[in-house]
Amino acid sequence: MSKEFLDAYFEDYRRLAFPAEVYPLIEQYRDLAGRVRDAGGKQMFAGNGASASAAEHGAVDFTKQGKVRSMTFHDPNLITCFANDFGYDHWMAKAIEHHCKPEDAVVLISVSGTSPSVVNAARFARDAGLPVVSFTGRDPNNPLKQLSDLAFHVPSDAYNLVECVHCIWITATIDLMIGSPVYETRAYEL
Repeated sequence: MSKEFLDAYFEDYRRLAFPAEVYPLIEQYRDLAGRVRDAGGKQMFAGNGASASAAEHGAVDFTKQGKVRSMTFHDPNLITCFANDFGYDHWMAKAIEHHCKPEDAVVLISVSGTSPSVVNAARFARDAGLPVVSFTGRDPNNPLKQLSDLAFHVPSDAYNLVECVHCIWITATIDLMIGSPVYETRAYEL
C-alpha cells in the first residue's frame, strides 16, 4: 500500500535529517563560512551528478543570502577541458588548484564518498591547507569523510534520501547564518 511505503519513507527522512549530532556540525559550518567571508575568501563547491546540483544550490544561496562568496566548477567547458587534460579523476583537484587562495574552503558532496574525482579534490585541498567540508552517505568510513575537517554523514544507502538531507543541512547552515528561514529574495519591485 502507498500509505505504508510513504509513512516509512518520510519516517526515514525524520530520522536521518534531524539527529542531535548534526546540530553542532551545522554551527561549526556556519562559523567556518563566517571566517571565510570575513577573511575575504570563498567557498569552492563540487560534486558529481545530483551532488553537483546540491553544490550549485549551496553556492548560490551562500553567495546571495549568506554573503559568503561561493562558486562551483560545473561549467561543461571547464569539466571537459580539465578532464581531457588531467583525467576525470583529477579534474576537481585541478580546478581547485587553479582557483584557490589560502583563505578559501572546499565543500565536497558525494553520496558514496568514494568518487575518485571528489576524493582527489579533498586530498589536494588538505595538502594545500584548505579546510574541507564534506557531505556523504553510505559507508561511514568512506575516504572523503576521512579526509574532511568537518564531515556531514547520512547513514543510508538511499541516494535520494541522502541527497535531499544534504540539501537540508546546507540550507539550514545558510539560514542559521542569516538568523531566519524567511527573508526577502527580491531587491526591487516588479
